[in-house]
Amino acid sequence: MSAAEDFFYRDLPAFADFNTVGDTASYRPVPGDWVVLASDIVRSRDAIAAGRYKDVNMIAAAVISAVLNRVGRDKVPFVFGGDGAFLLVAASDEEAGREALAGIARLAHEESALDLRIAAIPVAHLRAQGADILLRKYELGPDTYLAMAIGDGLELADRILKDPEEVKPFAVRIESPPRPNLDGLSCRWEPLPSERGRIASLIIKPRRIGAGLVPLAEIQEGIRDIVGRDPFGETVDANHVTPSRLRFKFPPPGLSLEAGYAGANWSRSLQWLKGALQSLAFVISYRTGWTIGPLNRDRYLKEISRQTDHRKLDDSLRLVLDVTLEQLESLKAYLETAFRNGRLVFGLHEADSALMTCFVSDLGASHHVHFIDGADGGLSMAATDFKQRLASLSMGV
Repeated sequence: MSAAEDFFYRDLPAFADFNTVGDTASYRPVPGDWVVLASDIVRSRDAIAAGRYKDVNMIAAAVISAVLNRVGRDKVPFVFGGDGAFLLVAASDEEAGREALAGIARLAHEESALDLRIAAIPVAHLRAQGADILLRKYELGPDTYLAMAIGDGLELADRILKDPEEVKPFAVRIESPPRPNLDGLSCRWEPLPSERGRIASLIIKPRRIGAGLVPLAEIQEGIRDIVGRDPFGETVDANHVTPSRLRFKFPPPGLSLEAGYAGANWSRSLQWLKGALQSLAFVISYRTGWTIGPLNRDRYLKEISRQTDHRKLDDSLRLVLDVTLEQLESLKAYLETAFRNGRLVFGLHEADSALMTCFVSDLGASHHVHFIDGADGGLSMAATDFKQRLASLSMGV
């Protein structure tokens, strides 16, 4: 592998207008010897039914945190899926990525009694099956990016991961993996309440019509017309996280979960104390406006509004939107009509709030990203809804 391939993602040009996410000509193929690190929580619906979706989100975010901390945040494209995550690594980083995955799988079992499927699937294998992975890099903030992916390669990787026979050659099995480095992972914010009425978690995939796909821009325009604003733009109207939504309790209820994942058994109490002190510093800064260490309240609140993954493209468009009840019904009708007309497949889940899990690698340098998902199952339940509609097409329903 050449150095250029090793740093393919770091050197990929970034774009800053999400409205252009559907510009397929701007996507670049991933190097052929790269590997997809795939993860998914087994029986996540049972955890959701038990009211444990925050645990599910935490594990998915932990996968991303562990791999980025081990391999390097500037080298690794990632996608947060609510109940799992996908990352891509160079061949030279595969072993480190495997160990990070195995470490999180072990933690998920020990800390949350949840099982995590994990696999390392070569991009070359996906291409041999007729799929591909092409990427763009969306700029959230200073040196902070989200990967956008097309080519159906991640969708195929997800199917392989969940097929007990197909996944066998790629399943990650490491005895006694090292404990992963989860520095920067936190879940301290309260759920973000809907300000308009309902939180819609959406997964939308354009269908092929003739020789090409239905343009993503057509779907974006339909959603804009319904919600009466541009959720794909770069103005404050497009932000899901706003200062009025943010709620913070001291000590944060999620601190025990965070400490369990980030600290070894002997240091769990120390990890909790560290998090509590950081939270106290935040409360003081939030209430007084003081800058404490790298934490500048006004700058951080501005950045947190912008640096979220509430909209992304990973073969399907994934959105977490705050809408009125009337807009939600119009959105359902629009998507159902487009589905029946063969223009798209979609999945939808609604809730009264959203969840936010954070990865802060360097607060002083503004390097932080915040994973957004609808409460009570969010993107995971939307994926179930999506797959049911997709199955109905093959059955001719």
